[in-house]
Amino acid sequence: MFFASDNGGPVHPQIMQAIAAANDGHVLSYGNDPLTQQAVEMIRELFEAPEAVVRLVATGTAANALILSTMAQPWQTIFCTPLAHIHADECNAPELFTGGAKLTLTGTDGAKMTPDTLGQAITRIGWRGINAPQPGAVSLTQVTEMGTLYTLDELKALSAIARAHDLPVHLDGARFANACAALGCTAAEMTWKAGIDAVSFGGTKNGCMAVEAAVFFDPAVAREFDLRRKRGAHLFSKHRYLAAQMQGYLQDGLWLDLARMANERAAQLATGLRAAGVDFVCEPQANMIFARLPRSEHQRLMSGGGVYYTEDGDPWHGPDDEMLMGRFVCDWSVTEDDVDRFLQLVTG
Repeated sequence: MFFASDNGGPVHPQIMQAIAAANDGHVLSYGNDPLTQQAVEMIRELFEAPEAVVRLVATGTAANALILSTMAQPWQTIFCTPLAHIHADECNAPELFTGGAKLTLTGTDGAKMTPDTLGQAITRIGWRGINAPQPGAVSLTQVTEMGTLYTLDELKALSAIARAHDLPVHLDGARFANACAALGCTAAEMTWKAGIDAVSFGGTKNGCMAVEAAVFFDPAVAREFDLRRKRGAHLFSKHRYLAAQMQGYLQDGLWLDLARMANERAAQLATGLRAAGVDFVCEPQANMIFARLPRSEHQRLMSGGGVYYTEDGDPWHGPDDEMLMGRFVCDWSVTEDDVDRFLQLVTG
């Protein structure tokens, strides 16, 4: 009954098979191999963007930080929410890779920003001229860190504000597939058709071993990204193993199937928790659930075999009746039986 994170689950067999198939003979290194070119073309086709620049890295932090380093200068600031992964969970990697660009925290509603809050944040910084950090990129997270979603219209509205100020937009897509599955949209509709300039297309949280794609819809950035990736020690020598994962991930629409499976299990879990009278922090929209339970209940669930995190307190130390927020995340490998057994503990 593992609900700690979707990056803790197993690699899907189809992806393992793709890695094994790539493990034969010799090819050129550093991405100069047929598998990498095939993976790039598959991603371009997925995004309906034949001219897109596609580069593979092994971690989401590398993808986000390297993308932002091509979009923001050291004297600029990147607009993101207080709960954005680039702010809360990447140990200042964006600041390091950009050479010192700061982050301006914008919006607080369910880990989302709005056109109004973004516009106000840009204006507040802009009026101080050379004395202030200069407006840089806008970074959005989809799915957000609270399991909520930006609708396509919301993405378009935020992109329009950024565009009005001549700012590029980055989409942190660690759970990109879960968002597509939940919204019923295409990869193109959720990115360049909505005004997004670059996206980190995640695979690791959705059945891959370790691969993320940095996708730019403007080919002009290719050379700079390549140099930054190499200088930042994220250009893999045996690059074909990254490409093989991405090929297996995209083959026959597996990426979307796995996301649907994770979302369905989260929906099953949410239905059961709601029936048991559990209060949600926000309405679950993809594969993540945040719910408040007394510390004593967390202890009972964890002692019974439930594995998940509490976000605002130690589940083992403190008053029994103190309400703590639990974070429950489903990946593709969570089964209906896993959810049923956990809900039996809840209703106990």
